[in-house]
Amino acid sequence: MKLISWNVNGLRAVMNKGFMEIFSDLDADVFCLQETKLQAGQIDMNLPGYHQYWNYADKKGYSGTAVFSRKEPLSVRYGIGVDEHDHEGRVITLEFDDLFLITVYTPNAQRELTRLDYRMRWEEDFLSYILELEKIKPVVFCGDLNVAHQPIDLKNPKANEGVHGFTQEERGKMDVILNSGFVDTFRHFYPDLTGAYSWWSYMFKAREKNAGWRIDYFIASEKLLPRIVSASIHPEIPGSDHCPVELVIQ
Repeated sequence: MKLISWNVNGLRAVMNKGFMEIFSDLDADVFCLQETKLQAGQIDMNLPGYHQYWNYADKKGYSGTAVFSRKEPLSVRYGIGVDEHDHEGRVITLEFDDLFLITVYTPNAQRELTRLDYRMRWEEDFLSYILELEKIKPVVFCGDLNVAHQPIDLKNPKANEGVHGFTQEERGKMDVILNSGFVDTFRHFYPDLTGAYSWWSYMFKAREKNAGWRIDYFIASEKLLPRIVSASIHPEIPGSDHCPVELVIQ
């Protein structure tokens, strides 16, 4: 099963930048999107052979997630069951026979870290959510997690120490997840690889210079490791300030 995750930073904008061709070329069994930035009825996706699931933010043009799946899931959940978090369209959970698949758009701590306290509450509640699911069956969650976990996950770690997305608090919450029975699938295959990024600023020709951050992930229950075939990043695919990331699982 081939899984793709992509923060499109505005789906309507990316539709004008070749999204349908990219979607076809990637040929995923499940395609997860973050930051769709739209409301119900603002787009009509013609995706024969795929079931579509959308979670919209209450605020127009903000956040939002979607999942397109060839296989119809056993059940679908929207949000994580915590009212404080469930108005921004950040989570969709699909239950399949042998695992839960979650697309998630983690809140940004924002410049000046104005939303860091909220981000910490989100992290605690999201971890509780996935741990409850894992009691039932293994979990894979993917998306823009808005954190570069280790210094090798961004081009200029020293200059960005303490910046939103690379604070000790955010990185520490990733440590907690990975110490709770989950694995960063890309680092499982490429523990020391540098220069592998999934997001680049639109400023200063950052993508051209590959001055990026790896903030888009597939995180999986450790018990799924024997079934994971590959994990990869697609920096060659344009259209957003993020690129798609991929997981292949048996």
